[in-house]
Amino acid sequence: MRQWAILLTVYLYPGPHTVRALARELNVPKPAISRALDALSILGLVRRVRNDQDRRIVNVQRTPEGSVFVDDFTRLVTERSNDPVLGAAVYA
Repeated sequence: MRQWAILLTVYLYPGPHTVRALARELNVPKPAISRALDALSILGLVRRVRNDQDRRIVNVQRTPEGSVFVDDFTRLVTERSNDPVLGAAVYA
């Protein structure tokens, strides 16, 4: 769930995103954010880049692969939400 929260925060809210800001916004320790970013980076969904002005700051950036993944996921959720077996209609 933590990886999803990070991924959606990076893709749905304007940046720049930093490890420190993500930790604060999601109320998660920085080491946990770093571990989740390791996994997301291996999958190519985000990338970490050192800030040019201050090398201590790590910016988290979107990737083309991540954009496609989030778009495909959004499309799948939208399609499935109209399915009476899996979607919100079950609870109506």
